Amino acid sequence: MKQLPVGEYDRHISLLTKERGRISAFARGARKPGSRLTAATNPFVFGDFRLYEGRNSYTLTEADVRNYFEGLRTDYIGACYGMYFAEVAEYYTRENNDEKEMLKLLYQSLRALGVPSLRNSLVRCIFECRAMAVNGEFPADFSATPFLPGDGELDESTVYALRYIVSSPVEKLYTFTVTDRVLGELTDVAARYMKHFVGRNFKSLEVLQTLC
Repeated sequence: MKQLPVGEYDRHISLLTKERGRISAFARGARKPGSRLTAATNPFVFGDFRLYEGRNSYTLTEADVRNYFEGLRTDYIGACYGMYFAEVAEYYTRENNDEKEMLKLLYQSLRALGVPSLRNSLVRCIFECRAMAVNGEFPADFSATPFLPGDGELDESTVYALRYIVSSPVEKLYTFTVTDRVLGELTDVAARYMKHFVGRNFKSLEVLQTLC
């Protein structure tokens, strides 16, 4: 999910995995010219990673990359959204937890950022609401009470969208668009629930807010 330079040639990376949840690992020599690990340790890389488990840390030895999300490398705003999604996923996930749902959500959300017909702001709302739902912090039925303080009556289409976001398979999350009014209500709901349940500032979001 992220990488940091270590020493002269190495990288320290964070990986979200199916088998071990979120783990940290060292990629030895990944910053050397021509290293086979250089591309594999960049942000937004999905694939099969082989690691050696040492006494105190993991070491990445090989990677078979399936998707580099190359479109995000030329879309600065899209990349900022992607970094925000990765930061939220890192906040929610833990080592040795079952994080398959969050991994699938992150993957599908990055794919959605490359769909021209989907507004990035809608992708963000969907990602935030579903991420909270995966962590058990989001209502399953917005026709029920109680809501958070300040919750008001929502447009019927907004309620339908929220129910769909919570209950649909991750692979079908990003298959709809909404009107400006509904998007405004979704944005408000997502922002207030993120503030209530997460309540922290994300560096990538601060950058994104200066651009949008």
